[in-house]
This record gives sequence, C-alpha cells and structure tokens, in this order.
Amino acid sequence: MTAAALLDHLGVPPFQPRAPWWGADLQTLRDTLRPERLPAESAQAVPLALPGGEALLGCLDAPAAGPDGSAASPHALVLLLHGLGGSSRSIGLLRLAHVLRQAGFAVLRLNLRGAGAGRSLARGTYAAHCNRDLIPALRQARSLAAGRPLLGVGLSLGGTVLLNGLLDASAPGLLDGLVVVSSPIDLASSSAAIGRPRNRLYERWLLQRLRQQTLADPGGLQDGQRSQLQAVESIRAFDALITAPRWGFESVEAYYAGASPLWLLQGCLAGEPPARPLPPLLLVHALDDPWVPAAPAVALQERLTPASPLQIVLSQAGGHNGFHGSGGSWSDLLVTRWLLDQVQGSP
Repeated sequence: MTAAALLDHLGVPPFQPRAPWWGADLQTLRDTLRPERLPAESAQAVPLALPGGEALLGCLDAPAAGPDGSAASPHALVLLLHGLGGSSRSIGLLRLAHVLRQAGFAVLRLNLRGAGAGRSLARGTYAAHCNRDLIPALRQARSLAAGRPLLGVGLSLGGTVLLNGLLDASAPGLLDGLVVVSSPIDLASSSAAIGRPRNRLYERWLLQRLRQQTLADPGGLQDGQRSQLQAVESIRAFDALITAPRWGFESVEAYYAGASPLWLLQGCLAGEPPARPLPPLLLVHALDDPWVPAAPAVALQERLTPASPLQIVLSQAGGHNGFHGSGGSWSDLLVTRWLLDQVQGSP
C-alpha cells in the first residue's frame, strides 16, 4: 500500500502546518515554546525489574472512562518511549498518551535507564541499542497487557531503541506492532546533522540534558570523566566519552554502526539471514527534519514491496517530531488511527 493509499485508508489527510508554526524549526520548537495544557497525570508507577536488582520506571494509565464514567476494556497496551534527553514526562509523549487513552488504549510510558523519575533505580544512562534493558522491560509489559496486544510507539531516539529491540533475533514476538516517528535509523548521519552549525543551539540544549542525566548517576563517574564531560561540546563527543564505552562498543564509530537499525531492516526486507517475520511497522518522517536526515527513510522506502511489513509515510513538512497541524498533532492522529487499524480493522 502506498503512503497516499494508507492515509486515505485511515482517513488521515496529508499534513498541512498551521500558523504560526511555519517551517521546520518552528515545527520542531512548538512544544517547547508553547507546551500543551493536558489533564493532571494519574498514572500508576510500575517498576520493571532488570538483572542485578536494578529497574526501569514505567507509568501505566488505563483507557479514559466512558461518558457515563464507566471503565473501558482496553483495545491493547501501548508502550511509549521518549527520545534523547527526554523522559516519560516529555510533552509529546504525554500528549500522545492522552490521545491514545481517549481512543481506548491502555498506555505505558517508559523511562529508559537514567531518565526522569527512574534516575535512582539504575546506574548509568541509556543508548540507541540497549536491548539488555529493553527486552526484559518488554517481556514484563507483555504480562501487563494481560493477553491483549502489546504495541509500541517510539518518538525520535525512542523509535530507534524499539526497532533495535524488535530486530533482536534472540527475542522474537516482543511487539505486535510498532510506530516510529522522526527516528534516526542511521546514527552516523544523524550525529553529523545535529552537529551542523545551523543546529548548534539544538545540540547545546540536548547536551545540557544529557549532562544532567549523567551527573545525577547514582553509580558515579570514573576518575576524570566529570571534567571531561563538562568540556564535551558535541553529541558525537558525548557518545565517544559516555555512551559507547558504557554499552560495550570499542569506539563511537562502532556504536553508530552497531546501533543503527537501518542495516538490519534492509536485510529483513530483502529476506537475508538472519531475517525473520516482523510485525506490522510504520515509519513516519518529515523530509524537512532538521535533526534527523530523511535520506535513510527515503532509501528504505524504495525497497518496499506490497508484501513488506513496513509502511513509510514521508511528509514534506513537519520538522523533528513536530507535525503541528490545524486539527492538532497530525502525527498523533496518524499513530492512533494506524494502531486502531491493527487491533480492530478500518477506523
């Protein structure tokens, strides 16, 4: 099914930005400049155990109550995963959780290692490839789904993390469907893009968040790393100092190559070993994304066949995880309609 046919099938119009959020940068910054007013949070804190006595913190919400106040039986459990420097409290994640709950889904917002309110539960920080954390968490989420489908949605780097978990041949059947929005599937090109001079303010903002998460590490830093961390001036340098060695990669180049799901996705689509059946996948990306180049997604789209489990929707505009249109968040609408289509057919 082509992207246009998919949008038509789901009843979702092509994306059109709304005033005053014109251009890639204003689309990207909208949630920072004008955060959504959302209902008070009522999620249940759910620690998800990891080997060695550590844990990740999930925030579990039931579907919204019906008009008469009655509790609804969820269509499925949707696990939501934040991006780089984010947490379960990120505005985009909270807004999507609200939309999904209104549509009848239970939602589990997961904090990766070192993020948000889960900072004290595990030493270190997360990476784009953190399967030794993600796979145990997904198995416990499967139990929380209580026999209903377990679906996933990853925003930005959260989508990369979920793709890497889904493509892990040692743990099949983790998810029954997955959507990734504005996610880097080739980390080297994304690192180069965020390091461009036009993105310097973005990079500094991300680095500030990453430093805060790292300095708050209950496991502490190695000798000399604290001063080195303060001197880091790029995401690539942070990954070389912190991310790659903490996750067992010999260099930042090895980390970017090994944690990029593009190559495994290409192999799966081509039927190359160790390819195995994949659940339905949807990749959503804006061609004007200033952080994550769209070229890898465009190249992947050219490999699709009618039998591919992967569907790709590329929008001319939308920025990085923006997609702010006249009816609200276009990507939230698309994600919700696609997930509903997976569990109950046409919306």
